[in-house]
Amino acid sequence: MIAKKLLLGVLSSMMLMTGAQAAYPEKTITAIVPFPPGGSTDAIARAVGAKVSARFGQPWIVDNRPGATGAIGANLVRRSPADGYTLMVASIGVYAVNPFLQKGITYSPQRDFDLLTVAVRAPNVLVTRPTMPANTMQELVAHLKKNPGKVSFASSGNGSSDHLTAELFWQKSGTSGLHVPYKGGAPAITDLLGGQTDVSFVNINTALPYIKSGRLKALAVTGDARAAVLPKLPTLAESGIPGVEVYSWQAFAAPKGLPKDVKAKLHGAIVAALNEPDLKSKLVEQGFEMVANTPEQFAQFLAAEQARWKNVIEVGKITND
Repeated sequence: MIAKKLLLGVLSSMMLMTGAQAAYPEKTITAIVPFPPGGSTDAIARAVGAKVSARFGQPWIVDNRPGATGAIGANLVRRSPADGYTLMVASIGVYAVNPFLQKGITYSPQRDFDLLTVAVRAPNVLVTRPTMPANTMQELVAHLKKNPGKVSFASSGNGSSDHLTAELFWQKSGTSGLHVPYKGGAPAITDLLGGQTDVSFVNINTALPYIKSGRLKALAVTGDARAAVLPKLPTLAESGIPGVEVYSWQAFAAPKGLPKDVKAKLHGAIVAALNEPDLKSKLVEQGFEMVANTPEQFAQFLAAEQARWKNVIEVGKITND
């Protein structure tokens, strides 16, 4: 009799656990974006979140936690319960750059997070102020070599994608420039538009309106192929500077230890959202390329990205000071 009661108790507990897992999600999902509102990562988190919310029938809110080039938000996610109700939507810097640039960093992308998917990627585009005395990459390289360390390259901050792209470009082209870091992409663009700085590697989705209006001059893209939104613009490799194939990217992750079924549900919902025709076409029109890969593919990609940027940082003796 006692054995029968124990068996019934075990079966009851298993049914309750299975029911709880199957019910996910039962409440609001919070996506922490470790940057201010208004940027590319914030936009991706909100666009995908609206689709996931509709699919799950539960709210999806975006919580912006900027600071320390994304490390503050990343640490907040690291310390959150691994239950699928707190996610991180972040970009290349948080996953692949901070671990090698920030002293005393307290999180590890591989150790502390369950990687879900790289959502989208976008090449950077090298743009100059309209009055810059160079109309091709060859002319810009010649100008840089005649004026070593004098041509100013604006970036959204030390260790940002645009900063490291410039460093890699200098290394591969045998040139140098003057790095001018800003506190964010918006002020960097503002000063470039105003002619206070000369050149910048800007995310193509951000630069596109200024290029089309003629307020910025585009010389090349950093992709491994020409961008669909700027098909006449050559790649850096086509311009004689190979090895600078760079993409900015946004990816989803969660605290380490997600239950397998929750991880599968989240990944499936995010990838489905990215592949919905209306969202997909909107993002492609803005210059994004869809990735929506598997957790395993994300892990392999991240390892390669970390190895690459670790080398760039070491060769360039780059610090975040």
